[in-house]
Amino acid sequence: MSIDWSAVYTDTYQDLHRFLAGKVWDPDRAHDLVQETFVRALGHRPTDPRAWLFTVAGNLARDEARSAVRRTRHLHLLENEARAEEAVDPEAPARMERERIRSDVGEALDRLSGRDREVLLLWNSGNSYEEIAGLTGLSVGAIGTTLARARKRLVREYEGLEADVARNRG
Repeated sequence: MSIDWSAVYTDTYQDLHRFLAGKVWDPDRAHDLVQETFVRALGHRPTDPRAWLFTVAGNLARDEARSAVRRTRHLHLLENEARAEEAVDPEAPARMERERIRSDVGEALDRLSGRDREVLLLWNSGNSYEEIAGLTGLSVGAIGTTLARARKRLVREYEGLEADVARNRG
C-alpha cells in the first residue's frame, strides 16, 4: 500500500507543529522538527502514518530536550546580555517578562508526569481521544479524566512558580 505523504503532510503538519511547539517551546525549532519527522517518514510505510509521525516527533522532541539541558548552562550569560540590552532598549523588560512566563509554563509542564505532559500536548495538538489513547496506551475512557487532572496539576505547578517569582521579587 502506497502512502500519499503529501496528503499526510497537509493533514498533519499543523497538529504536529502544535505538539512539538508545546514540547520544545520554540515555534521555529518545532517547524524544523516537523520537517525532520517527515524526512524520516519517507523511507517508511507505517500502517497508521499519523500515529507513527507523532511517535517519531515525540522521540525527536526528547532528543531536543537533552540538547536544551546543555544549552541552559549558558543561561547566566544570556541574562547578563539581556540586562545590558535593557539599558539600550526600553522594550526589553516586557520581552523578558513574556519570556519568563513562557519559561515558567515550560517548567510547569516539565514538572508534570510524563503521561500528564504527553496527554496535554497531544490534546493541544488536535488529537482526538481515540488517537491519544492509541499513542499513550490509555483507554479512551481514561483520556478525559487524565486531561482534567493534568490541567489542574499544570495550573497548580504554574501558580507555584509564579508565587516563587513574587517571593523572590519582594
